Amino acid sequence: QVQLVESGGGLVQPGGSLRLSCAASGFAFVWYAMNWYRQAPGKERELVAAISSFSGSTSYADSIKGRFFISRDNAKSTVYLQMNSLRPEDTAVYYCNAKRGERDDYWGQGTQVTVSS
Repeated sequence: QVQLVESGGGLVQPGGSLRLSCAASGFAFVWYAMNWYRQAPGKERELVAAISSFSGSTSYADSIKGRFFISRDNAKSTVYLQMNSLRPEDTAVYYCNAKRGERDDYWGQGTQVTVSS
C-alpha cells in the first residue's frame, strides 16, 4: 500500500522557519518526481516546489523562490521542504505528491502551516 506521510507543520511567527518532511513507502520512490503543493482557504491548490527523480533538478513557484528549498533523500524515501522567511500569506495546508508519468499520482493527507503573530 502506498503511503505519503507529511510532518513538521505548525504555528510560526512571520520571519520564522519550518522544515516539512514527507516519508514515502509502498512504491519505488527513486523513480518518482516529488512535489510540494499548498492550498490556502478560498484558493486553488498550487504547486510550490518540485524535484525530479534522476537529475534532482528543482523548480519553484515565483511566490516562494529564494525562501523555500526542496530536497530528497532516496535512501530514506523522504522529501523535504525547508521554509524560511515565512509570511502570513504562506499559511496553507501543504501536501506531498509523488508522480510518475501521467498515470501514477499519489498524495499525502497534508500538514497545516500557520504563519501568524
